[in-house]
Formats: sequence, structure tokens, C-alpha cells
Amino acid sequence: MNFRRDRAGTPASAPVPAPVENLAKYQGGRESPADYRHRMLVNTAAFVFVLALIGAGLWLADTMATMRKNQDCVLSGRRGCTPVEVQRDRW
Repeated sequence: MNFRRDRAGTPASAPVPAPVENLAKYQGGRESPADYRHRMLVNTAAFVFVLALIGAGLWLADTMATMRKNQDCVLSGRRGCTPVEVQRDRW
């Protein structure tokens, strides 16, 4: 819609060119079932990958916290900072 007015105060009637070309080539038409299936498989793979990254990050953060706790204990001069697991049925 053109809101510009000409000198007489009436709306201008000159056609204004569209700011962009035809966008029909970018509109998604009906996709085939194979495209939908492929997209869902890619989405599932991306979701599993993100879950793996989150799990690795949590494991890394827990390991770093445990190491920091053990280092603080050792650097403060205490002994027996790390628990030693002993199996009774070793022999």
C-alpha cells in the first residue's frame, strides 16, 4: 500500500516496485515422505549428539570437581584424602 501523497494531497497512484523479487521459489511446497523421513532422521541424530555432549560435559565437570577436592586435601597436608577400595575376596 502506498501512503505517499502527491503535491495535490491525494494518494499517489504510481505503482511502486516490490522491494524483493518473487519469493515463490523459497516457499516450501508439499514435501515427499522420503524428505520428511530424512529430516526426522537428521533431527534424531542431532538430538542424540546434543545429549552425548551434555553427558560428556557433566562427566567432565564431575571429574574436575573430584580432582580439585583431592588436590585441596593433599595440599593442605592431610593424609588419606582419597578413598582406597579394598576387595575382600581378592585372594
